Amino acid sequence: MAKKNDLDKIKRDVEHLVGEKVRLKANKGRKKISVKEGIIEETYPNIFVVCIDGGYDSVRRVSYSYSDILTETVEITLCNNEKKIQAS
Repeated sequence: MAKKNDLDKIKRDVEHLVGEKVRLKANKGRKKISVKEGIIEETYPNIFVVCIDGGYDSVRRVSYSYSDILTETVEITLCNNEKKIQAS
């Protein structure tokens, strides 16, 4: 069972990554997995926002909740040293 402390730890870990380039691996269901690279732009109490370069001078902003990391729906990996953010 997940505890509030787990979510708080995930939130703190993500807050330390603001401005860092990360690789997001998201489970979209039905064996669909999306892998994207972007920069963590901002954190809020329940979500964090990732800025993804869409090519052709377009930028997308995608938001995820901290519980997505806890339930392993989303996996975040730092691009420069391959360190994973995960629930412990």
